[in-house]
Amino acid sequence: MPLISEEPQIPESAQGPRVTPAAGRTTPTPRPVPGPRSAATPRPGRPGPGPARPAPPAQRAHPAPAAPAPARPKPAESPSAPQIQLIPAPVAGALDAAEEAVDLLLESGRAPGDILVLTTGEQHPWAAHELSFGEAAYWAQHDAGDDVFFAHVSAADRAGARPVVVVAVNGDADPTVARTLPVARDRAGALLIVCGDPQTINSALGAGV
Repeated sequence: MPLISEEPQIPESAQGPRVTPAAGRTTPTPRPVPGPRSAATPRPGRPGPGPARPAPPAQRAHPAPAAPAPARPKPAESPSAPQIQLIPAPVAGALDAAEEAVDLLLESGRAPGDILVLTTGEQHPWAAHELSFGEAAYWAQHDAGDDVFFAHVSAADRAGARPVVVVAVNGDADPTVARTLPVARDRAGALLIVCGDPQTINSALGAGV
């Protein structure tokens, strides 16, 4: 007869599955409960902050641009001849035509100091009045260059260049006109206006108007 043990045997199916530790492994020891983590301590399984990443392209420091090559000097341009305008007028009316031309220039925005008026005959009344105070005071106004200046053609060599020169051919001495107009053209930087008889003027300028 089989012996009946005093302790009942529990069937293996009732005991649940047995876990056999793998060969070479030791039974893990209980881990201590971790304390509070600081911000610098990475959470297990997640990478830490690591080294600083390079800044995006927009934030990177750009190297200083290379200094531009010095500009080459442009070759000197030959001075262009001034534009010439002819205002037909009789000898007696040349001075009035010159004054009207000056008024139009000022109304168009020309600065008074840009204009020189030369007469081939009688002096302009303004020039005659100013010369009564002496030539020193008269030419001082010319040198100041802040107003329209009136002079006789005989003083054209002393008058400096100005952007606009207006010539009133109010005298009928052809040799004087022939000597004056080339000088006036040299004094004009941009515009030469001649008021007088067209035939006389064209002859003096060599039909260049």
